[in-house]
Amino acid sequence: MAAPAAARRVRRFWGPRGGPSSLRAFATIIPRVSQVDNSSDFLGNVPHRRHPGVLHLRSVRLPAELVKAAQLLVEQSTVHGLKDQVVALTNYLWSRKRPLEASELQRRGQQLEQQLREKVQLPTADSSSPLTDAEEEKLQKRVLNRLRKTTYHWEALRYTDELSLVYMAARLDGGFAAVSRAFHEIQKRVPDFAPRTLLDFGSGTGSVSWAAHGAWGQTLREYLCVDSSAPMLALAERLLQGGSESPQAPLFPGVYFRQFLPVSPKVKFDLVVSAFSLNELPSLAERRETIATLWRKTDGFLVLVENGTKEGHQMLMEAREIVLGGGDKVVHDPREAHVFAPCPHHLPCPRLNPERPLPCNYLQAYQPLPFRWNPELKEELFSFLILRRGPGASEEPWPRITQAVLGRARHVHCHLCCADGSLQHTVITARRHGRDLYRCARLSHWGDRLPVTMPPGEAVPGE
Repeated sequence: MAAPAAARRVRRFWGPRGGPSSLRAFATIIPRVSQVDNSSDFLGNVPHRRHPGVLHLRSVRLPAELVKAAQLLVEQSTVHGLKDQVVALTNYLWSRKRPLEASELQRRGQQLEQQLREKVQLPTADSSSPLTDAEEEKLQKRVLNRLRKTTYHWEALRYTDELSLVYMAARLDGGFAAVSRAFHEIQKRVPDFAPRTLLDFGSGTGSVSWAAHGAWGQTLREYLCVDSSAPMLALAERLLQGGSESPQAPLFPGVYFRQFLPVSPKVKFDLVVSAFSLNELPSLAERRETIATLWRKTDGFLVLVENGTKEGHQMLMEAREIVLGGGDKVVHDPREAHVFAPCPHHLPCPRLNPERPLPCNYLQAYQPLPFRWNPELKEELFSFLILRRGPGASEEPWPRITQAVLGRARHVHCHLCCADGSLQHTVITARRHGRDLYRCARLSHWGDRLPVTMPPGEAVPGE
């Protein structure tokens, strides 16, 4: 009788034809969320579509001077099959994984060797007898061949003049859009932040400096771009000069290019950024050292941006753990680290489930470079992490919307990452939660924060 009962439950939830008759059957009715956090009466002054939790940007447009410079560089280039190279590099960068650590490679090799040894061991009474030298050599070759086929082979990218140009055509616009979205969050939530100095690690084409200039150009006086590739730095400098082959005055002043980070720990910057650069480091040890160095040089905000993949998200969570865990023998700045975005908590990421890890990522629409192979509008899927110096007691612990909001008749589905470190699929209705909360939720988007109060100690239904 168990099977018919289970079938009846499935039909009740999904309908007789398998369609989702009621998504609310799988959601919690807004646990621990009672009402809009309108202690400042903000809803009396602004419409629901502009509530304080709104952080998304409709579409990002590159500066006209940058677009013109990029077009000029492509027109002057002698690169053959640029479109095909752009597609190939884009796919390669998106599917790229972290380099495998030597300890993990050794563990996999030992595990594989044990499995193969058990298969070749003769099923005799004396099964523990050692293999002959020829059999042992054959076994080791099989282990190495299997490792080569099943192990990701990470290689450092060497950006020549040609590859730098391909990278610019492939990633200048998408990288600019992702960083602009991260900067927009700081602008929206901390309008008084007025940085004077910027450090861009792994600066590449210089898109971070362009985005920062668009956000805080009135106050920024120094843009330090650090990249190990001399051809990439030369390309970024030409973009800043409008794409001209001859030296020209930069389109905005104060930009400096270096191949190495400043050595002195006393040299600090109001804003430190690393965008799509952590995967260029050859080991976990170097990523740890780099993150620690960037945090030591951070006086205000540290912004990290990576691909919106499992690899990108996990690298950001590594960085989060490194910064929050401290560990510096010499503390150069006693102010503690605070996660500013996107996490509303300092607890382990609930999406890093060992059984089914999911990336925490967000979408940003943008108008790409006007090359013949690009559509009029594209979307960048990215993950980001913003860390801030000082305590976060003044930050509202509002939950983050982690998926597209699903609006239905008289109810709204929201997936939230909450301040207690949990993921919640909530259904909000005007009747149960009030018109203000319902309208705010319905007009919110993926990546926004939902301005709701979560009373402490309230029991979660069903627990």
